[in-house]
Amino acid sequence: MLGVVVVKFPFKLWDLVQRALIVDEADLVLAILSLVDLIMVANLVVMVIISGYENFVSHIDEESINDKLAWFGKLDAGSLKIKLASSIVAISSIHLLQRFLEANTVSNDKLYVLIVMHLAFVLSALMLTYIDRLSAAKKVDGGD
Repeated sequence: MLGVVVVKFPFKLWDLVQRALIVDEADLVLAILSLVDLIMVANLVVMVIISGYENFVSHIDEESINDKLAWFGKLDAGSLKIKLASSIVAISSIHLLQRFLEANTVSNDKLYVLIVMHLAFVLSALMLTYIDRLSAAKKVDGGD
């Protein structure tokens, strides 16, 4: 999946560069948001790959890595769920913003459905965070 995103990004970037002088600002913003969306999806996939490997296969020797990411080695399964949910909310926000910028071509019913879906993602992320905090507090208190 990461390979698909990596292959798609330069084509979208080249398309943006070619059209940059002839498109209006709204279309330029939509194209840039599309690139940001691809970058966020790629970051999400990398995070899942590295954290999944570290949580379920083997721990990675952090001492041998000079330039490590801030979250590297700190994501357990619960934290990974929260990061994933937060990333999904951010990606959903970008899609929703894109649809609002295209509001004249998107039906109101579709916009309402997208808003409800986005709110469901936000609520899910909040609930995952709340549950993770409860379980962390339980571990600190000696339960578990």
